[in-house]
Amino acid sequence: MRSPEKETELAQLENMTILPLDVTNAEQIKATVEKAIALTNIDVVLNNAGHGLFGPVEAVNDEQIMRQINTNVLGPLHVIQAFIPYFREKKEGLFINTTSMAGLTGYPLSNIYNSTKWALEGLSECLAIELSIFNIGVKSVSPDATKTSLFSSADVVSHPLYDGVIQKMMSGIQPATAPEEIAEVIYEAATDGKDQLRYPAGGAARQIYARRLEIGPEASRQETTKWFQSLQTF
Repeated sequence: MRSPEKETELAQLENMTILPLDVTNAEQIKATVEKAIALTNIDVVLNNAGHGLFGPVEAVNDEQIMRQINTNVLGPLHVIQAFIPYFREKKEGLFINTTSMAGLTGYPLSNIYNSTKWALEGLSECLAIELSIFNIGVKSVSPDATKTSLFSSADVVSHPLYDGVIQKMMSGIQPATAPEEIAEVIYEAATDGKDQLRYPAGGAARQIYARRLEIGPEASRQETTKWFQSLQTF
């Protein structure tokens, strides 16, 4: 975690080791992975870091875009790169990437966030094929709106032409899924032994993904477009 010195709950658990890891710090990734490998046998690597950015694409700046990319795409990629030689030598291992339903469907006013999650989904699918020759698995867990600090800590970008619809959309997002439910899906992905790539997590996630598969991406896009247009105030 980024600030292990601030953690109080996890530190009380047995058989728990907490190491510093900011996924935007490539040197720290390398050092922490080396230390983790030296401490214990590793079976599963879970990429769970993430950051949110909401607002119209014409209003976001390069700094905000790069913060999204560095945290949501390059961070997991660098962690995976650091662990691949270890898993290859072991001849087994599993990467699990926490993506989002935003990586499986289109959604307005979260363009950059969605783009990073689509990138992580694509990376996961490609790696699942590429690393299979070394008996290394790759899976993705795609939560719906979860009761975490994602929305409260996210960057929300204003624009006078969109502010009304942004407020309507953000106020309509009611995270309903408990983190424990997502953790159960992650545990399932880690232990079920299935050759399965994607695990939608949360009731809404399963419904949205099933609906998209049922009607196809074009019809899904059209449905979301009609909903979004109904919110417009300009």
